[in-house]
Amino acid sequence: MRVVRRLALLLLGALATPAHAEDVLYLYIWNSYLSEDTVRRFEAQCQCRVNQDYYSDNEEMLAKLEAGATGYDLVVPTGFAVETLLRKAALRPLDKARLPNLANLKAEFREPWYDPGMRYAVPYATTVTLLGYNARRLAQLGLPTDTWALIFEPRYLEKLKGKVTVLNSQRELMAAAMKYLGYSVQEIDPARWDEAKRLILRAKPYWATFSNSTYIKDLAIGNIWLAHGYSSDMYRAQQDALEAKRPFAIEFRTPKEGAVLAVDSFVLLKGGQRPDLAHRFIDFILDGTNAADVSNLIGAGNPNAAATPHIRPEIAGNPGIFPPPGDLRRLEMLRDFDPKTRRILSRMWTEIKVR
Repeated sequence: MRVVRRLALLLLGALATPAHAEDVLYLYIWNSYLSEDTVRRFEAQCQCRVNQDYYSDNEEMLAKLEAGATGYDLVVPTGFAVETLLRKAALRPLDKARLPNLANLKAEFREPWYDPGMRYAVPYATTVTLLGYNARRLAQLGLPTDTWALIFEPRYLEKLKGKVTVLNSQRELMAAAMKYLGYSVQEIDPARWDEAKRLILRAKPYWATFSNSTYIKDLAIGNIWLAHGYSSDMYRAQQDALEAKRPFAIEFRTPKEGAVLAVDSFVLLKGGQRPDLAHRFIDFILDGTNAADVSNLIGAGNPNAAATPHIRPEIAGNPGIFPPPGDLRRLEMLRDFDPKTRRILSRMWTEIKVR
């Protein structure tokens, strides 16, 4: 009888336990794209925990999901990767009734080309893929700072050999080459992509490495002098150098030939177990004071109108973070390609990496 009573007590205890013994939101997000302060405030408000995994490239994230990774509630892809996930029917529609702060988004972000009607994706942040550099070193070398020629032309690279990094991203590096050659990043002519590949291969011997994240630290401590990367990362390198009182400044700017503009959005994966927490998190971020963190603490552009009064003037006025109209006209967003074009680019990328 004692055994029966114990079993009964155990059963009653199990029934009394909440369905979610520990509330955890599983987030798959870019490196350095969400501040610890923001996370702590949300965890305190929802009495839950945010578990983050990180990626440094859309292709890396897509490949991991394609390989069968599960358990994530939220992911933060760029527009063309949202297209890819929608094509694969991998996303859960938004429940807008749970997102009252959705009204805080700027009008120009409410009808994204990659998600008409904003049924699946909520814009979070914007970045520009540009050039970050050690201002003292480049001034000493008499080099320009406003052109992709810096990473592609031997006449400049001879002065920078071993001090340059480029993104380890097929789409981003090929896009930079295409813009330098005067083509659109959405060009589908294989001959023009081959021209871009040859430009990259000519420059490759001068580069130190392909890097998606280490260039932040390397720029900040002076190990490299020039990096191809994301504006938010360049901001972080700039601030790290300032805080460490380095004898040089990190600056960043958009090349005159044009560049890639990215809008990164929160999307819910179909396999996520906590769409309730995912919606709570998105709505929390959409609050103006919380949304301002992505600019003030991360150094990214901001699609949230309610955040604008809370963004520090030096951030709001930085053209590398918030491009002025003249720069915006030269920016393009990456879009998904058809399967044939993707295969061609993948072969070219393999050749670039192995040669």
